[in-house]
Amino acid sequence: MKEFIKKYEIWIFLVFGPFFNAFFVLARSQKLIHPFVYNHGRFCVLLIFLVCLVKYTRGTKGVKDIFRPMLNWRVNIKWYVFALLFAFSVGILTQVIRGFLEGEEFYSFVKVDFVIPFRGVIVLLIWAFLGEVVWVSYCIRELSKVLKPFYASQIVGLSWTLWFIPIVILGEGVLPGIPIVPLSIFMLGIAGMCTLVYGHSRSGVCVLVLQFMVNISLNILSLSPTRGGVETFTTYSVVYFLVMLVFMYFMNPVKKFMPLGS
Repeated sequence: MKEFIKKYEIWIFLVFGPFFNAFFVLARSQKLIHPFVYNHGRFCVLLIFLVCLVKYTRGTKGVKDIFRPMLNWRVNIKWYVFALLFAFSVGILTQVIRGFLEGEEFYSFVKVDFVIPFRGVIVLLIWAFLGEVVWVSYCIRELSKVLKPFYASQIVGLSWTLWFIPIVILGEGVLPGIPIVPLSIFMLGIAGMCTLVYGHSRSGVCVLVLQFMVNISLNILSLSPTRGGVETFTTYSVVYFLVMLVFMYFMNPVKKFMPLGS
């Protein structure tokens, strides 16, 4: 049994991670879990499941390996700059495209709204850290041992979406009004960009910055459904995904993952 679980470890996590989260969200929907525990616990449950799974198959060394990319912060500064500016730039591009489609001056759609309190920034940073460890440091690295990075990223993006769907349906601890299909496109784009940035930088810290800025941009650029409308979020999702494809075509990190999974 252990050898079977070890052989299919990554696939077991990609399937059962969203499955366990669905039960956690169900418990919250039945008021069995306190809101504070739910908001932070959904990420912790995922991480705990991962740690237990890897501890069983590979021991303490395997668990340490999950967090190894977070220790690599001495990378070329260009990747920090890229991670800081990418989501924000795509957000601006989205607003420009909307202005063009609506026949308005582009600057009428470029809205910057700094309304995130400091506590909210810290929470977003913690969530980005937990997400980076699980979905990138582990999932994308492991799946890239057997698949090309782009395909690995899209499978991880699909599992990531399945993890999010119950949360979106419940509508608690997440931006309200997110439609499922645009969310799916968005998560595929996010997974692809995380793969590209990690592949070139080998740094979990750079991916953390990238993810943090995605969360920040959704709020301060009025790209979320509640601030900018469903159409804006949908446009942002599609543009983000398409831009990811362009970067993946010209900067495919497949060679950076050689030997695969290193």
